[in-house]
Amino acid sequence: MAGEPSYIDYEAFLDPDFSPASFANSLVVATNNATDTPLDLSTPLSRVLFDLQEIDTHIHTLTTKSALPLLTHTRDQTDAASKILNQADEQIASVSQGYERLEREVLRKWKAAEEARVATENSLATVRLARAVARCIALGRQLEGQMAEVSGRSGVSGNADGALAPSSATGRDDSRALERAASTIVSLRRLLSDTGVGEEGFGLDRVKVIRALKSELLMPAENLVRARAQQAINRFSLSTTPASGAPSAQPSYKQARDARARLVSGVNVLYLLSPLPAKSARAQQEGTDFQPELLLSTLQGYVQNTTVASLNNLSRALTMLPTLERTLPDVSARCQDLFALEAILNAVRPPSHPSLPQPSEPKLNILQHLHAALDTSSLPSYFWRSLASSLSGRVQEIIHRGGVSARTLRSNRDRLKTDIRDCVLRGSQLPPSAVGMEKRSATESQGNWEREAAVMVSSVVGVVER
Repeated sequence: MAGEPSYIDYEAFLDPDFSPASFANSLVVATNNATDTPLDLSTPLSRVLFDLQEIDTHIHTLTTKSALPLLTHTRDQTDAASKILNQADEQIASVSQGYERLEREVLRKWKAAEEARVATENSLATVRLARAVARCIALGRQLEGQMAEVSGRSGVSGNADGALAPSSATGRDDSRALERAASTIVSLRRLLSDTGVGEEGFGLDRVKVIRALKSELLMPAENLVRARAQQAINRFSLSTTPASGAPSAQPSYKQARDARARLVSGVNVLYLLSPLPAKSARAQQEGTDFQPELLLSTLQGYVQNTTVASLNNLSRALTMLPTLERTLPDVSARCQDLFALEAILNAVRPPSHPSLPQPSEPKLNILQHLHAALDTSSLPSYFWRSLASSLSGRVQEIIHRGGVSARTLRSNRDRLKTDIRDCVLRGSQLPPSAVGMEKRSATESQGNWEREAAVMVSSVVGVVER
């Protein structure tokens, strides 16, 4: 068709921007005058119909002349499509067979392997839980035996307030058993607290026998051990407190050694049983944030009780001055106990805690922890200064009330100065039973306690002389 001449503008019809409305408008304008009122549409319509007939004739002529090539081309296209379809069917069948083989050889085996993996993980979790339960039971049996050794009975039945039963063990053996029981309690408590995913005790809180072990054995045992340790500290004494008018009897070396052993055991036990810090990366890696709160509160209570008891006794003696001669040795003895406590704590290192890593550098000793808690550098100095600060108010009350007590204090000022000074100097040294057991402190010399003696004298005589 491209080689034959034609008056039809095929390029205009084949143009992508061809617009029928614009083409029709151009035909109408070409066949009519712009001034004509009625438009003649027959001529443009005839032109369009003629063009369509001409195009139809061309199409008919071309299809007639090219019928055989078109049919041949169509047949070739059909044959090619059939071949492609057959090959595609073969490929689809091959892929289907490959998938079936893959499903048979891999997928089904993978499902079986996945079931085996899940079963293995469950079995491993069961084994781990069984091992943790077995370890808890073993620690529980060990703790039960240790508590029987501590209490001198065949079982553990301590009440919540830590009432103590008679024990057949000696002081030192009982102290060692107490420390072993505390270590077992800490190990058991650590295992029961590691219940996170992947930790050793994961799932223990769901086991009934473990809950029973915790409530029926661990908690009563911990209460009893803590009470024993606190009692060992609260009852510590290496000094001699004479009775009224009776000659004092010095403790023997064995008694002093057993008292020291009980004190050290109580310190170690309360250090182990003190609550651990929160689980942070720094605390777990270094362990430097650990403060033995339970131990420090017990030691602070011992110091405060000693100070309060001395204050009450001394206040009563000042109202009845004839009893002062028996009271001052008692106050000196209490301060000597603090001095002995300080000397022993200075030599005691913190025990190895199962739940804390061991730092490369040495830790602070127990005495340094206590000094920091009391904000002091010396327990005897803390005792005398605390006693003096509270005693001045008591003496002032006696003077304000007047009467025989006030007059007696005023008339015996010189004697009070000497007796109180001697009391301070006598109390600011280690008791004889402790000499040789611990190294003497650098502040033990008598000359270093003149300031404390002056403070004590001023708290009594200074108020009287006003």
